[in-house]
Amino acid sequence: MKKTYILLSLLAVSFVQAMACTNFIVGKKASADGSVMCTYNADSYGAFFSLYHSPAGKHPKGEMLKIYDWDTNKYHGEIPQAEETYNVIGNINEYQVTIGETTYGGREEMVDTTGILDYGSLIYIALQRSKSAREAIKVMTSLAETYGYNSEGETFTICDPNEAWIMEMQGAGPHGVVWVAQRIPDDAICAHANQSRITTFNQKDKENVMFSKNCIKYARSKGWFTGKDADFSWNAAYAAPDFSGRRYCEARVWAFFRFFVDGMDKYLPWAEGRDKDAEPLPLWVVPNKKLSVQDLQMAMRDHYEGTPLEVRGTIGGGIWEMPYQPTPLSFEVDGKKYFTERPVSTQQTGFTYVSQMRSWLPREIGGCLWWGNDDGNMVAYTPIYCGNTVLPECYNTPGADDVTFSDKNAYWVCNWVSNMVYPRYSMLFPELKGYRDSLESSYFAKQGEIESKAKDMYAQSAADAVKFLNDYSNAQAQQMLSTWKDLAVRLIVRYNDMAVRKMKDGKYLKTKYGLIEPVERPGYPADYARKMIQLSKKDMQEPVEEKKP
Repeated sequence: MKKTYILLSLLAVSFVQAMACTNFIVGKKASADGSVMCTYNADSYGAFFSLYHSPAGKHPKGEMLKIYDWDTNKYHGEIPQAEETYNVIGNINEYQVTIGETTYGGREEMVDTTGILDYGSLIYIALQRSKSAREAIKVMTSLAETYGYNSEGETFTICDPNEAWIMEMQGAGPHGVVWVAQRIPDDAICAHANQSRITTFNQKDKENVMFSKNCIKYARSKGWFTGKDADFSWNAAYAAPDFSGRRYCEARVWAFFRFFVDGMDKYLPWAEGRDKDAEPLPLWVVPNKKLSVQDLQMAMRDHYEGTPLEVRGTIGGGIWEMPYQPTPLSFEVDGKKYFTERPVSTQQTGFTYVSQMRSWLPREIGGCLWWGNDDGNMVAYTPIYCGNTVLPECYNTPGADDVTFSDKNAYWVCNWVSNMVYPRYSMLFPELKGYRDSLESSYFAKQGEIESKAKDMYAQSAADAVKFLNDYSNAQAQQMLSTWKDLAVRLIVRYNDMAVRKMKDGKYLKTKYGLIEPVERPGYPADYARKMIQLSKKDMQEPVEEKKP
């Protein structure tokens, strides 16, 4: 039999660390324009990422698909290939189906080491084989039930232009699996960030709830649940939230909800993780406004600003108030264990997206993946349309990898800039933000016109419309790369050696004799200087000398 191979490690570039992602979900009646939207931060601890692509195809009967683990690239086995597969770019396919994930782990003894399919394989195979979210759920669950699921507990976001779903899955012995899926109400928003979120669910609601036949029975067989079926809670049985699950994971959900829902302060004790009797966060909430793509981009850039969890302003933020912290999150000092915060925006994000799915447009125009190749706070999200078949060079650069820098590659150029900004955040970030916001504003300003033109073209030739959007997407991505190179030069020239060169209207100021103005030396920010003096173990005060008569 002919065999085909599937690259399910983002072009086999590196390992992805589990327990490090974030998804936000928006129902179509909760969005400003009627889109279903979802997001993903892939926090990868050093992994190099390209933009994934799998072209549509027809496959002969008997063709087999080899499965390699998403995290390790280990070969697991093979399954029959589908007769037809659909175009997939990033985490969206040509039918606008989008799938994201966060790993929550759960009970270690549930992992099926004999299973063929891991969470990454399920995501991309489902995207290749599904025209709707419901179909994707059926593909993922039937494959896992047939061939075994060998990953830890996982929460999946599964959306299409009409529906948004959240599904949780864990192994259940050799070639066994348990799972539950719930539809998010159209007027609601939801989130998950590496902590199981589904508790009790309406087992009689066949339209909006799906679950495996052994979902409750398996927990009973292990002694993890003994009550009435109606009282069964998924995460209580399989992945009860502990301190880390609440402080590191649920806090991200709370941070998202607080932007758009009044009264979220009552859930802060739950997010802080110390109060065992605190009221848990709901699975979903109804927002007090309709959300836009820009709202989601903003939420993906959050560092708990203005909350008790904020890092900036503490000594941990450093001289220039960096809202980022080194990992791991827990550390030991003099035999005692401590922890730091885990905000949504983090330096180890390898790629990030906001997926926009619109039912009223032709499917190749309606699906737009706003994609970035680094920490969402530090990049401009560029539009990638779901019908695209040719990747921009900057998101798929020949020769670039984990340890091979290329100035043609977005991952490396964006990380180059980010790593200049991180340690001098309050000084340099305003420059980056200006570049970032200017680019994104231009994309949104052009979106209506571009899609209107594509729609007109689509009436005559779908292929021409798809090519038009593909060319447009690639041009914006390459423009972003060029702009970021300019930004890198600006940062090293203007902020060299912790000093600042004076500028006006984008030009460096000159003296009346034609020389570049001397640099300014800003010194320590006042708040940090005060903390430094308080914490210093030596006398830093200058002596007061008597003035000579």
